[in-house]
Amino acid sequence: MATLAKIITNKSPNEMNQPILSKSFDFLKLHGELLAALFSGLLILLAWVFENSLDHRIWVLLNSTAFIIGGFAKAKEGIQETVSTKKLNVEMLMIFAAIGSAAIGYWTEGAILIFIFALSGALETYTMNKSERDISSLMNLQPEQALRINGNEQELINVSELIVGDKIFIKAGERVPIDGIITSGTTSIDESAITGEAMPVTKEMDHQVFAGTVNLNGSITVEMEKPANESLFQKIISLVQSAQSEKSPSQLFIETFENKYVNAVLILVILMMFIPHYLLGSSFTVSIYRAMILLVVASPCALVASIMPATLSAISNGARQGILFKGGVHVENLSNVHAIAFDKTGTLTHGKPVVTDSFFRSSDEEDYVLPIISSIEKESNHPLAQAIVKLCNQKVIPINYEVTHMQDISGSGVKANVDNKTWKIGNADFVGKDKADKFHNGIAKQLADQSKSLVFIANGDEVVAVFALKDSIREDSKKAIQLLKKNNIHTIMITGDNQTTANAIAKEAGVDQCIANCLPEDKVTHIKELQTKFGHVVMIGDGINDAPALATANVGIAMGTGTDVALETADIVLMKNKLSKVADAITISKRMNKIVKQNVVLSITVISLLILTNFLQVIDLPLGVIGHEGSTILVILNGLRLLK
Repeated sequence: MATLAKIITNKSPNEMNQPILSKSFDFLKLHGELLAALFSGLLILLAWVFENSLDHRIWVLLNSTAFIIGGFAKAKEGIQETVSTKKLNVEMLMIFAAIGSAAIGYWTEGAILIFIFALSGALETYTMNKSERDISSLMNLQPEQALRINGNEQELINVSELIVGDKIFIKAGERVPIDGIITSGTTSIDESAITGEAMPVTKEMDHQVFAGTVNLNGSITVEMEKPANESLFQKIISLVQSAQSEKSPSQLFIETFENKYVNAVLILVILMMFIPHYLLGSSFTVSIYRAMILLVVASPCALVASIMPATLSAISNGARQGILFKGGVHVENLSNVHAIAFDKTGTLTHGKPVVTDSFFRSSDEEDYVLPIISSIEKESNHPLAQAIVKLCNQKVIPINYEVTHMQDISGSGVKANVDNKTWKIGNADFVGKDKADKFHNGIAKQLADQSKSLVFIANGDEVVAVFALKDSIREDSKKAIQLLKKNNIHTIMITGDNQTTANAIAKEAGVDQCIANCLPEDKVTHIKELQTKFGHVVMIGDGINDAPALATANVGIAMGTGTDVALETADIVLMKNKLSKVADAITISKRMNKIVKQNVVLSITVISLLILTNFLQVIDLPLGVIGHEGSTILVILNGLRLLK
């Protein structure tokens, strides 16, 4: 069988198994800690259900196994951090509390502490591992090889081997591998990866091109302007990495509080073990007993439960409404937003041009011209051509004319023979600027003033039609902006498009502020300026060019149909592409924060009372466990209210 497999695939069985093993390893890497926590919980449940029917040694074995499986990852993390920082942490406190519970005979309580802490840690680890994949997704969009020109020859080499001044040849349909200047050729470049603009940009000699963009329909020669590791595309990667490594103020506060809390509890436990015995005459057994009670009741189990169930409930609630939160911290941060920045293309708009207006030399010619235009343009992959073909097919029954002598003139348009006549489809200069400007009583100027792209149709030397195209606003964009304004949230549109087009879209959408002509690094700069002015700022986008701004903002939100990089970088994803869901997400966030505050106050109050009554020797261990676990159950139930 192994021989047959080798003959068929030309690979050994070990080589065939490598992808399976690799996938299994990746799965365990992403989910291993979570699976261990869940399996630990299952063992605890079995031990609890069959406590009275199992042999005591087996019961202890089940709980011990739950301790080891559930607590291994967090114990390892806590020990390594303690060794490296020379400071104790909450992980160590939870381990001590669990061992303390088991030492005085309360195995189940100790195992539950381990399970809750392990589960929260596993979810955090899973989220972090998943978010790290956005950088590798981003890097895959930049070509690794390029055609370098050496005299009359071309050689395929790695981009990393290129030096400033090298000239490379880029064919139609290929992705640009470097930042550089065009030295020969004319083409249209899809720069949506950098600027977010849906309309291709005409590029000719001395124009700049960027790595990661796509050369649509013309071959060009480009001279390398800067090293590959300093390209604009690499800057995007660096900006995402930098923004993701920054810690939020709340995270820094928790890390500072953690060490102080752990040290305080352990000092109190040690004092509780000896002071009552040596100063108050209490027996050493009673002192140890009271110290163990303190270690149990002072563990932050209820505090952990104050946040996690509420957070998971909020995330579940959001998912049912088409809002994907990637973590509890993002749900929490969203309630503090004072300003929201929107990308234009693909966010406020659909990201695809549509024909908004069409004018013909006469109404009698429309039914004749449309099928001819469709026959010519259907051969092109240009977004404007596809939009025109769609309109033609909607207005008339398609007729497949024979198209001959077709020429694609990069940056200008197409020329072809149909029905023994020469047809031109393109810009005003291509069909004759004077005739294009005068066509239909100068309608072209009116359409251009509305920031629309114009495509003229000429039959021979006569202009017979003009189409106006524009990226249309999403149906619910205006509604979303209105809802946000009612919540006193300042709205801003940040786009790589020109100021005229941006102003037109901004006015139609109803945003408060418009910032145009932005490269990815400019968007980051403006987000930081908005953060200085408004505090918490949300960025909503869908493209690769939005990734740095999404990572820089306090909360990044991606449209569900956005690029992989945007989806991975963002903190929240609108799965149904409805901007109006942003207001719903803010409402969920505010509800969650309110419940979390209630839970925190309750848990701290209960812990404080339990510690006080233990000092006064009013409670024993069972009552301490009841009070501690009871408060945990209460805050969990309170958090589950968010499921409604």
